[in-house]
Amino acid sequence: MDRDESGGIPPEERTTDLGAPDVTTMRRLREFFRQAEPLVETAEFDDVLDPQELRVEYGDGIGAAEWCRLDITWYKSGAYRFHYVDGNDVNWRFDRHPNSHSPEKHFHEPPDAPAETAARSCIEVEEHRLVARAVAKLWRRAYEQDDPSILNTATNPP
Repeated sequence: MDRDESGGIPPEERTTDLGAPDVTTMRRLREFFRQAEPLVETAEFDDVLDPQELRVEYGDGIGAAEWCRLDITWYKSGAYRFHYVDGNDVNWRFDRHPNSHSPEKHFHEPPDAPAETAARSCIEVEEHRLVARAVAKLWRRAYEQDDPSILNTATNPP
């Protein structure tokens, strides 16, 4: 499995400092993904001593991808990033952070998650457990229908 270093929301995509990652919240998200999704193989932090993101690895991906991973960073400011990458180099992201090119809650579309064309996110909830549940359900629906184009088409999931 390819393990790139994604490192949170890129500085060029935000207009303010997001603060430090919220490790306590990311621990809760780790347990949620371990329990909620049978295809999750591992859910671990990128660094034991100074965790910056949670990496949730699945045994399968959407479409022809043989694996996928969600890289998750939840910040103390309430900003977040759920970044999908798979074995076919498909990327998409659900983000919440201030920026100059999209709504605060936005979705970067597959296959390459461009920053300039981010769309309003269908996820309106803000509590971390609900956001995680929404992303997991949207992923599962796209996985089962073999169609990443439906990822951001629900009405206020979960």
